[in-house]
Amino acid sequence: MKQDLPPAVQDVIAFYESLSPASLDTLGQLYAPDARFQDPFNDVSGLAAIRHIFAHMFTTVQQPRFKVLGAMAQGQEAWLRWDFSLQRQGTDLVIHGATRLVFDEAGRVTLHRDYWDPAQELYAKVPLLGTLVRWLTRRLSASHAQAATGPSHH
Repeated sequence: MKQDLPPAVQDVIAFYESLSPASLDTLGQLYAPDARFQDPFNDVSGLAAIRHIFAHMFTTVQQPRFKVLGAMAQGQEAWLRWDFSLQRQGTDLVIHGATRLVFDEAGRVTLHRDYWDPAQELYAKVPLLGTLVRWLTRRLSASHAQAATGPSHH
């Protein structure tokens, strides 16, 4: 899979699959100086701000690890499908997500946007909050509403 991808995409995958506090110093080799990073909790621009997000991750979770499960690229864009595993407060978690990357002419990332559902992937796995999130999800789902009210007859 990875051999078919442009070198810039292969480099980003290798970076994330071996991410460590020390590797954060090489961020400028992959990301443009004014790159933008977005995820469900952050929307920042610039290498220092992006580096801070990952440095913060290493101080708040244990054993963070990305595994890229699939990738595709076309022109200046790429998509990565990944699992992010971590430990937090003694609990193993796996977050499933995807990333859209946009590259500049030099092959550096100018936009990194992560897509994942915090309610499904994170909040639902926290003991007390998880119970509430799962209950709300069931209450708000269209299939639950259909089952509760029965088929509609118009």
